[in-house]
Amino acid sequence: MIGLVSATAAGAAARDRLAAAWPDRTRVYEGPAGDAVRAAFAECEQLVCFLATGAVVRLIAPLLGDKRTDPGVVCVDEGGRFAVSLVGGHGGGANALAVEVGEVLGAEPVVTTATDAAGLPGLDTLGLPVEGDVAGVSRALLDGEPVALAAEVAWPLPPLPVAAGGRHVIRVTDRLVEPGEREVLLRPPTLVVGVGASRGASEAEVLGLVEDALRDAGLSARSVAELATVDAKADEPGIVRAAERLGVPLVTYSAEELAGVAVPNPSDAPLAAVGTPSVAEAAALRRGGELLVPKRKSAASPAMATCAVVRRPGRGRLAVVGLGPGARDLLTPRAKAELRRASVLVGLDQYVDQIRDLLRPGTRVLESGLGAEEERARTAVAEARKGQAVALIGSGDAGVYAMASPALAEASDDIDVVGVPGVTAALAAAALLGAPLGHDHVSISLSDLHTPWEVIERRVRAAAEADLVVTFYNPRSRGRDWQLPKALAILAGHRGPATPVGVVRNASRPDESARVTTLAALDAATVDMMTVVTVGNTATREIAGRMVTPRGYRWQEETR
Repeated sequence: MIGLVSATAAGAAARDRLAAAWPDRTRVYEGPAGDAVRAAFAECEQLVCFLATGAVVRLIAPLLGDKRTDPGVVCVDEGGRFAVSLVGGHGGGANALAVEVGEVLGAEPVVTTATDAAGLPGLDTLGLPVEGDVAGVSRALLDGEPVALAAEVAWPLPPLPVAAGGRHVIRVTDRLVEPGEREVLLRPPTLVVGVGASRGASEAEVLGLVEDALRDAGLSARSVAELATVDAKADEPGIVRAAERLGVPLVTYSAEELAGVAVPNPSDAPLAAVGTPSVAEAAALRRGGELLVPKRKSAASPAMATCAVVRRPGRGRLAVVGLGPGARDLLTPRAKAELRRASVLVGLDQYVDQIRDLLRPGTRVLESGLGAEEERARTAVAEARKGQAVALIGSGDAGVYAMASPALAEASDDIDVVGVPGVTAALAAAALLGAPLGHDHVSISLSDLHTPWEVIERRVRAAAEADLVVTFYNPRSRGRDWQLPKALAILAGHRGPATPVGVVRNASRPDESARVTTLAALDAATVDMMTVVTVGNTATREIAGRMVTPRGYRWQEETR
């Protein structure tokens, strides 16, 4: 919960705007500012104070304890011009909150954390438990000193400017080791603990068994990703509470699923009790990995719990990112976040140039020219399979005549794939033309590079017969100049010569142009590959210079 505190009418007005925008995330604290700040500090994960920073500093100074547990505090000035991340920038999430508050209130976020200001990911913001000399290693990164990366287990990290032989070290490990001098340990969630238990097994017995097994194997409990068991034990109190104490989810599988997993130590007892010859080992191994701790029984007599530990390999991450039509303000916040998260960027050279300034220092860029789509897709998937965090970029929406299709055709279930939508060309063009897509519509590419013309022609004919608004992608190039006239002729057989047609070139870019003409008047020679052509249906009209397709057919009936 985010506590909101104000002291003046102007501050209360901005406070109420934020509360209205986030009704489920915020709580307004009334009364004297000092009392309100103290109450919010004790009860909330974060605070937004509509007060002067000096006043907030004096109010919270006696309350500060540990930056790992204190709430993040953001200050907004009376004029609503700035949202200042005051304390808890990383641990309390104040830096991210300042950006969010700025987006809602139109304020400028002010973030002074050194790593954020320099474009480096904070070691305590990677979503992994962190131990050791965070401040010292972060300072070395900021000062350009060589910092080594020792990845004992693969994990997709954002770009870090690391080098071999550095005195400072970032170690990615799930082993139970102490950080050395000038060293930071990152704990990736690589370990899965399979658990079986007799009815009535206590939390202490289950938790003690798991902790002993991890310690004896030299593994860190902070790298446990989940506890896993059979469906029949989903509500066994000892298992449920042990998962809660460890702070991990409890994942369950059916007896049939577990019975199909090959294990080294099957037993008749669980087969008779729950229908599978193995619970602990099978549940841990269900999604693959290396068995580090075979089935182990608790020390109680009789033993009522078993466990096994598996290390799953780190999965690479592939984000397929749509950059939109070209304008920076049409690039989504999610796309920006994925670009900054990626340690490897793969894309067409001209698209890379559009967003190069958004990449973090150390991002490895793999760019190529036109006509290498399949090669880029294969490269991106191969890098993800190495355990990297990869962003594969395309213009518009990456799923529309772009990189998502070839990438997903190459990818298998051994990597995580995330799709990031973008504003596609048809939508950017429609916004300039008016409302041509107000009713059913279809997009058709006229490029026969990947699709035979016979198939394209059949689709155009079907769209014409169905009276759909049609947006043509890739309408005409120097070496392919007859397809657009042919497609327009097909449409002309089903709709009148005065049918509005929108022609948009370089939508959202500085040299954009848009015009509305008619099906009879359109000169195909004025169209190129940077153009989108939208042909209306029989109800589309030009109104005040804009192309409008009504949501219903009432207009068509009225004009008959």
